[in-house]
Amino acid sequence: MEMEMEIETLNNVMCQFTDREGTPLGAALYLPQNAGPQQLQQIVNKLLNNEEKLPYAFYISDQELLVPLETYLQKNKVSVEKVLSIVYQPQAIFRIRPVNRCSATIAGHTEAVLSVAFSPDGRHLASGSGDTTVRLWDLNTQTPMFTCTGHKNWVLCIAWSPDGKILVSGSKAGELQCWDPATGKPSGNALLGHKKWITGISWEPLHLNATCRRFVSASKDGDARIWDISLKKCVICLSGHTLAVTCVKWGGDGIIYTGSQDCTIKMWETSQGKLIRELKGHGHWVNSLALSTEYVLRTGAFDHTGKTYSSSEEMKKVALERYDKMKGNSPERLVSGSDDFTMFLWEPAVSKHPKTRLTGHQQV
Repeated sequence: MEMEMEIETLNNVMCQFTDREGTPLGAALYLPQNAGPQQLQQIVNKLLNNEEKLPYAFYISDQELLVPLETYLQKNKVSVEKVLSIVYQPQAIFRIRPVNRCSATIAGHTEAVLSVAFSPDGRHLASGSGDTTVRLWDLNTQTPMFTCTGHKNWVLCIAWSPDGKILVSGSKAGELQCWDPATGKPSGNALLGHKKWITGISWEPLHLNATCRRFVSASKDGDARIWDISLKKCVICLSGHTLAVTCVKWGGDGIIYTGSQDCTIKMWETSQGKLIRELKGHGHWVNSLALSTEYVLRTGAFDHTGKTYSSSEEMKKVALERYDKMKGNSPERLVSGSDDFTMFLWEPAVSKHPKTRLTGHQQV
C-alpha cells in the first residue's frame, strides 16, 4: 500500500495556482504530470466556482504553458520536489451576436416606404415612399441627408448609377426623375414617355460604358425604354410584350432582359433595340428577374476596401476586372420567378430553353 502511494506521488507534481498579482488560488495541490492546459482550465474554473466555463492561459516562469506539465518539466529540467508556481490569466472572449434585433430605426417618411437601394459604395441609402419623396441617408451616422421632392405620385422604384453619381426614381404616375446624390437636387426635368406606372429600373453596367449615361425602365404600359441622361430623353423604346412589363435587368454582356405578365422573358440588344430571343416556359406572369452577376453590376468598381478613383476610365477598368472574376468561365445566368409558383434557371447566351425548373413554393 505504501509502495502504491509512493508511485502515485512520483507521477504527480505539487502545484500552486496564482493570479497575475501573485495571489494564491486556494492551497497547493498535487496534479498529474500528464495534465495539460485543457485540464488546468477545468481545475481553475472549478476552484473559482465559475458557472460559465471561461478560457485561461497558464504561465510558468513567464513562459506560456502549451504542453503537458511532464513535457515542460523534462524540457526545462525543473525539479518536482519543489512546489511549481503556475500563473493563470483569463483570456478574451469573442462572442458573435446573432442578428435578431433592429440596429437602428431611420424615421422620416410620412407614408409607406416602397423602395430602397444602397449606393454602390455602400455608404448611403436611398428610399422611395408613398409620400412622393425620395430620401437620402448617411449610413455611417444613420441620419437623413436630403429629402428630394418633385414626384406627383408614389415613388415605386429607385436605382443608383454604378458610379454612384446619379440616382433615378420612377413613380406611379409613369415619370422618371434623376437626382444628384451630392445635393439632393433634381438633375433636369422629369423624363416622360411611359403611359402607366414604372415597375423597374436598371442601369447600363459601368464596365460597358464609363460615362454611365443610359438606364432602362420598365412599365405597366407594356414597354421598356432606354434613356440617355445626357440627352435627357428616351433613345430607344423596346416594344413587343403584350401585357405589363414587371421587371427589367441590364446584363453584363450588354443584353437587356424584360419579364412580363405575358409569361415571357425577352432579350434585347441595346444599340437599336432589336429583339434577340424570347424565353418561354412559365405558365403565369413573370414577376422577378435576378442575374448571377448582379452584385458586381450594381457596385461597379466599388468593393469593401473603400478605394476611390481619379477617372471614369479607371473605374471602368476595375469594374470589368470584377465582372470577369465574378463571371469566370461560365455564361451569365438568369433566374426568373413567376406566379406559377416556380423559378426557372436560364443561361440565355447559350440556349432559349431553361437549364432547370425550380419548384417547391406553394403560393405566389
